[in-house]
Amino acid sequence: MNWEKVNEISRKVAGELARKWPVVEVDDVHQEIMLHMMEQRSHLEQRADDSDFLRQVAWRAAKSYASREQMQKDLMDGQYFYTPDEVRMTLKSFVYTDEEIGEMIGRKDDLTQCRISDNITSARIDAGAAMRKLKPEYREAITRTYIYGLPPASSGESKTAQRGVDALAVAMNSHIRSKARAGR
Repeated sequence: MNWEKVNEISRKVAGELARKWPVVEVDDVHQEIMLHMMEQRSHLEQRADDSDFLRQVAWRAAKSYASREQMQKDLMDGQYFYTPDEVRMTLKSFVYTDEEIGEMIGRKDDLTQCRISDNITSARIDAGAAMRKLKPEYREAITRTYIYGLPPASSGESKTAQRGVDALAVAMNSHIRSKARAGR
């Protein structure tokens, strides 16, 4: 494995990504890419001469690192952050129309066993916008399991629905962050 070549590719990718993601520094991204490359060297050695492949691997490692850093920053910035449990409760509210939700505010819901507040309206809006960003299999599993309340058809569908809720929480948090940035 030509580590000078890997280092050069990693350095370029780190610079490009750091310009797009202000939450990370070039040196930190470069270090994460190189660490990933070292950990995966047995797989990479088979295609060590393929610069395009090495660049793709470097990009995946860099984006994964930047995404983790952004999520950590979002968690610590004091702004509201949806949890997967809150996302599940929001999804369960989709069986009701906006008018029905409006009539229920302040009362306890029999289905979700919680007091309905006006926060549910904004959560429903954020969930609706974020659902469009999910993979179709996540949307289908979430809709069947959490919105319609049907039992999962298999353990695979159950896991897909759980992963979908986690992905939806990330997408909803991204959505509220982008709204906050646009409002600044």
